[in-house]
Amino acid sequence: MENVYREQNVPSYNPAYPPPQAHPGYTPQEYLPPAYSGSRVASGNPASVSPAPPGTGFIGGPSLRQDDPPPEYSNSFADEPYNAFSEKAIRRAFIRKVYLILMAQLIVTVGFICMFVYWDTLNVWVWKNPWFTYTLIPMLFVLIIILSCFENARRKVPLNFIFLGLFTVVEGLMLGATTVFFTADAVMWAVGATAFVSFGLSVFAMQTKVDFTKAAGIIWVICLSLIAFGILCAIIRSRWLHIVYASIGTLIFAVYLVIDTQMILGGNHKYSTSPEEYVFAALNLYLDVINMFLFILQLIGLSK
Repeated sequence: MENVYREQNVPSYNPAYPPPQAHPGYTPQEYLPPAYSGSRVASGNPASVSPAPPGTGFIGGPSLRQDDPPPEYSNSFADEPYNAFSEKAIRRAFIRKVYLILMAQLIVTVGFICMFVYWDTLNVWVWKNPWFTYTLIPMLFVLIIILSCFENARRKVPLNFIFLGLFTVVEGLMLGATTVFFTADAVMWAVGATAFVSFGLSVFAMQTKVDFTKAAGIIWVICLSLIAFGILCAIIRSRWLHIVYASIGTLIFAVYLVIDTQMILGGNHKYSTSPEEYVFAALNLYLDVINMFLFILQLIGLSK
């Protein structure tokens, strides 16, 4: 009876949580059945205790550790279509935002041009005060440097829109002051030709498989050469030389428009614009269109 009683009422022993000391000098063997008071328990290694036989009520072995849970399940192949869709949605929203800003800039600029061309009082005032045009040039350079070199000026809302709006107003005033030296018909022809060429080049940049962004460095070198050629044209007063200069300038900024459009589209092109740089991207397209307009206007004026 004593052996049966000891087998049925053996207290459970968990090596990770040893029982409290009931009296001085107790040993773990007092809490184990006789079959488990061997040398392995006496060695002091609780992890070496074997599981108890069925029916004894003894729980042996170390407790499970929860410090290193299993990694979360993730299926990269299942997440890939969602990520691709998310990137395309971000890029489309970026393109939409850039072209909306560009359209607003062009509308404001055309409004200033029409005001200077068709308002006779303002037209005559600009003729008599050439300092107005020369004052706007350094203001343009300062605003371009601020938008190009300071990230907060072109990324932080509403600071980026304030600087971009100031640049658009100053650029519109300068273009209006420039167009007073041409006839109204020549200016309107230049506006129409610029709009037609810009739309055609934008569609071409979206459809072509040729990556023009790879040629950005080459076009930059050609643009620097064009500046040197412009200084030469200012020294040598030749009508045909000016026509060649205007033709080359129109071609260069047409290629620039294609490059900047492909950088905005992203995709398989070598270079692309970050979606956070929507103000800077709109500024690049705006400058391409404006410079192309000035060269086309010069071509039309020289042809007459």
